[in-house]
Amino acid sequence: MRNRRHVAPAAIALAALAAVLAVAAPGYFAPDNLRDLFLANMPVLIVALGATLVILTGQIDISSGSAFAICSVAAGALAKAGLPAPAAALGACVVGVTLGAVNGALVAYRGIPSIVATLAAMVALRDALRWVTEGAWVQNLPAGFQWFGLTQSSYPLFAFLSVAILVLVVVVGMRHLAAGRWVYATGSNAESARLAGIDTALVTFWAFAAAGVFTGFAAALNAVRFDQIPPNTGLGLELQVIAAVVVGGTAITGGRGSIVGTVLGVALLGAIGPALTFLGVSAYWERAIQGGIILAAVAVEAIRARLQKNGRVLANQS
Repeated sequence: MRNRRHVAPAAIALAALAAVLAVAAPGYFAPDNLRDLFLANMPVLIVALGATLVILTGQIDISSGSAFAICSVAAGALAKAGLPAPAAALGACVVGVTLGAVNGALVAYRGIPSIVATLAAMVALRDALRWVTEGAWVQNLPAGFQWFGLTQSSYPLFAFLSVAILVLVVVVGMRHLAAGRWVYATGSNAESARLAGIDTALVTFWAFAAAGVFTGFAAALNAVRFDQIPPNTGLGLELQVIAAVVVGGTAITGGRGSIVGTVLGVALLGAIGPALTFLGVSAYWERAIQGGIILAAVAVEAIRARLQKNGRVLANQS
């Protein structure tokens, strides 16, 4: 019930937008448009799943865009080296988990604030990739790499099923496994969690590592859609991801939120731009509307936190 209250604003806003489009622009729901909408937002959704875990522990990762670029280039390089597409995707995940684990170790075991550690990683990784590639795109990718060896028409179904299974696994894990409860406990009150016997440092470490795996997987699924990979891919991805997680009802301070809310947040923010086009509204309004939604989500969370704090104070006084 608690998580339902957090996702309600995003669900209501998404339903309202869908209702307006159903009346004013029914063509928005054409299968081809929905397919393109899903593929465009697929990387944001997958990376946001990992970001949700990190934020639930009370941390933040703003290096996901740079890590996404490195994993994308790594997948392309491995494919050009002769590895089949699944092996190249696995290699991208290995690169991702390595980068995530480094961030996790710095935050969990060295005590570096996550905003500082991941800001440094964001800049360092992006500049390192630019230096290694010299700005050159990964080109001449093998035919078997594109679309994972599938056809262009069958790949969207494969991608959708892959993402759906991933979301389902994470949702079930967060609700029914001890590891999911540890994540919530760590973000709610790290000291209380430690006193309860939870290794909060290890939980934080693995949250960052898992986020790295998701970033690598997102990079691989996205890279196979194109015949070349630019080294500057993923620019601004981290902001899209964090915004979607917050709009989905996850508290930026940790301990409260859900995967379902994140999915709704990605869907809502990702739908706005194309919706404006179908409604004949200038695309320049997209950022303003997204910013307003994010501000409203943060304001609602701040009010909720204030009310809960006041409620606890009154309860203690009585």
